[in-house]
Amino acid sequence: MPFQKVTPEKLATAVTRQIEKLILRGILRPGERLPSERELAERMGVSRPSLRDAISELQDKGLLTSRAGSGVYVADVLGSAFSPALIRLFADHDEAVFDYIGFRRDLEALAAERAARLASETDLKVIQTIFDKMEVAHARSNPAEEARLDAEFHLSIIEASHNVVMLHMMRSMFDLLREGVFYNRQVMFKQRTSRQQLLDQHRAINAALQAHDPQGARKAVETHLGYVEKQLEDQRKTARNEEIARQRFEHEQSR
Repeated sequence: MPFQKVTPEKLATAVTRQIEKLILRGILRPGERLPSERELAERMGVSRPSLRDAISELQDKGLLTSRAGSGVYVADVLGSAFSPALIRLFADHDEAVFDYIGFRRDLEALAAERAARLASETDLKVIQTIFDKMEVAHARSNPAEEARLDAEFHLSIIEASHNVVMLHMMRSMFDLLREGVFYNRQVMFKQRTSRQQLLDQHRAINAALQAHDPQGARKAVETHLGYVEKQLEDQRKTARNEEIARQRFEHEQSR
């Protein structure tokens, strides 16, 4: 017969599984420091030896890493998403920028549609809270803060779609965006008209999500990222035209 005796789960195994799920679901993020051993053991209701066994196992799995004199951190599990050579290749070629935006448009439109259907009320509160912060940053004319919150807003939608594969894949993509590999998002916030239009587009996305409107959320994301693509294309044309005009001017002065 295929039946086996049921054995109680070791405390260390239960701790391991809980921390794994927190990392899998994107709640514990790469680089995040865990509470002290004493505090974590108290929170989880386990002995410190059981906690140590669990942390040791998670370190062996490459999910946690310890830093001397600093503590235990979630490992950079996203670090291997792209090789350094591929990242440099992305940064050196404009076509990667537009492929990236197209990829985001397709994936984020799907995520927004899913979020409008599947997000909990708490998910929607998180999205609303971030959008409220975007409005405050906009009023203060703080492009750097607006750009940071822009990324958080989009990631909160992906989190609300409750697809862990999409979450980790897109989080790695946004890490590259923050590093300026694909384009400098702060550039888009320098023009007053662009800043207002971008805020209005995020408002439309948020409104569709809060209304649980899947098709409206998808359309709002597609409209927003289509606008981003057009703005970046225009900026590149403007920079190219300025370079040509500068060459003409320098040539005219030398005659």
